[in-house]
Amino acid sequence: MKPDTRTGWLPHPVLSLVLAAVWLLLQQSLAVAHLLSAAVLALGVPWLVHEFLGDSVHPRSPRTMLHLAGVVLWDIVMSNLTVARIVLSPASDPQPAWVEVKLTLQHPTGITLLAAIITMTPGTVSCVIDEDSHAILVHALDCSDAAEMAAQIQQRYERPLRIIFDGADA
Repeated sequence: MKPDTRTGWLPHPVLSLVLAAVWLLLQQSLAVAHLLSAAVLALGVPWLVHEFLGDSVHPRSPRTMLHLAGVVLWDIVMSNLTVARIVLSPASDPQPAWVEVKLTLQHPTGITLLAAIITMTPGTVSCVIDEDSHAILVHALDCSDAAEMAAQIQQRYERPLRIIFDGADA
């Protein structure tokens, strides 16, 4: 039997805070009953699902996190425009490609977040995270230079994630 690794009443304090805040926002009330139910959810749910979530993640560098969020939002908007142009233009000739991105990022949550960022950006989908070769396979709707695309992903997304999760220097 696996030992219980829960650490006190708040194994995931950020998740607890988010759950309580979202619950209260959904209720649109600060009545005592709603505050109590928010507390029960905030304490109970993270404690119950801790084994599925694993240990708490302690990201570093809030400034880098904000910068990465801005870069991702900008890239999503620009990619939406690019994909719309490709889809709506009868003269477009997209060049789909598979791109292998070698990873230096070590943290499992950081790698998962990288895959999610790639998938959220229109025109790209992360398909496989290959643990043996420590790479992520990305399908791009339009890619004329796979090496350049891999370098962009590494520079724009993986590098900040390394700072945030692995504590790597800029």
